[in-house]
Amino acid sequence: MENSRGTLMLSRADVERLLAPEDCIAAIEDAFRRLAEGSVPPPALLSMHAKEGSFHAKAGLLEGDRPYFAAKLNANFPENGARHGLPTIQGAVVLFDASNGTPLALMDSMAITALRTAAASAVAAKYLANQHCESLLVCGCGGQALAQVRALVRVRRLESIRVYDLDAARARGFAEKLGKEVKGSVQAVSDLHASAKASDIIVTCTTARRYFLARDMVREGTFIAAVGADHEDKQEIDPQLLAHSKVVTDLTDQARAIGDLHHAIAAGVMAAQDVHAELGEVVAGKKPGRQTEDEITVFDSTGTGLQDVAAAIAVYRRAAGERAGQRFNFA
Repeated sequence: MENSRGTLMLSRADVERLLAPEDCIAAIEDAFRRLAEGSVPPPALLSMHAKEGSFHAKAGLLEGDRPYFAAKLNANFPENGARHGLPTIQGAVVLFDASNGTPLALMDSMAITALRTAAASAVAAKYLANQHCESLLVCGCGGQALAQVRALVRVRRLESIRVYDLDAARARGFAEKLGKEVKGSVQAVSDLHASAKASDIIVTCTTARRYFLARDMVREGTFIAAVGADHEDKQEIDPQLLAHSKVVTDLTDQARAIGDLHHAIAAGVMAAQDVHAELGEVVAGKKPGRQTEDEITVFDSTGTGLQDVAAAIAVYRRAAGERAGQRFNFA
């Protein structure tokens, strides 16, 4: 039996090699659809704050060839890079056989988080971005940025990619790296306002605590994937911009507590009822996605345990098939 060989241990490099963007996108899209159809339970979230950062646990249960449960434990310390030379986010995902409780795999969470978050942006873009999108602006050139681009180019043909970061040297380095991988032009930019105005798709994946993307910076027809606000102190999107857009969340209850939606509600310009839909409802056809070419659409992405379990299952199945990783017996 599988469990007689112990728990599969998978490094960040293992996860990145085993989980192709297109496979992750398919897994995440299917998971959101099934959530909207009611065939899987809502994912769960627990957060706790430390002095210099925070910890959160996200969990989800999903049926596949068997029932699976996954819990992701992440630490988020925004000052790690400057103070300690460490990543902002560190953690692990534990995948279980939900039919008998056997721990099947323990894997790095940084790669899982980046890949499943980017996949959700791509799924959202598939339904909420205009069909003919040529230009992308990525705000924030940290660990999430590359995964976002790799996923988005799977769903839209992008001819121009602009990258922006408060650290101009980081933006230039990222642009140089990205230019060797993708087709079309890649440019590091310093004028955020002009670059946003010229973009069909905007991704915000920063650690900002005050919004930097304002209503007057975004032209009609733009799709925005707001990725960075994953706890209540982080914010990227002007509440007025949200209030004048079609807003779709991954989970509305979660977004109203920790996402950019949280700040729009606190500012008194939106209520939770103003959210157009959850992404799963759009994927399942219960609510429409983009309806006109000129509407601004925003995906408020806070990250869910459902995404983590879907991505972890895909990694585990591929690893088991290739006999990748190492086995460890906790007994």
